[in-house]
Amino acid sequence: MRTRRAPLRWTFVNQDPTPTADLLHEFVAGRRRHDIPAVITTLSEDCLVIESDGTAHQGHDEIERWLRQDRTDDWVIVTAAATPDLLIAEWRRGGQEGVTIARPRAGVIGYLREYVTTASEN
Repeated sequence: MRTRRAPLRWTFVNQDPTPTADLLHEFVAGRRRHDIPAVITTLSEDCLVIESDGTAHQGHDEIERWLRQDRTDDWVIVTAAATPDLLIAEWRRGGQEGVTIARPRAGVIGYLREYVTTASEN
């Protein structure tokens, strides 16, 4: 006779009790306004941001240099969700559609990665 196994349970490392999808909205809103200080306040000091092309930027100084060259202003979040360990946003930007996955840490973003999923037909 087979014994029943207990169902698998996900175990998360971070367990940050404070994240909300609003954190990604604040990040995107700051980028749309080209408000670098507002964007930086959403990120941890050692945050790692990886663009959809694989380019990585780590830490406030490096991210600030990247943001000064970036001219994103037509970025719209379509849907967003949050768990204690992940922030997820589906977006449209400059004729592209994509997804951002972020990991919160102590109420700010500690890791953020963007993926382009398709070209938009709009």
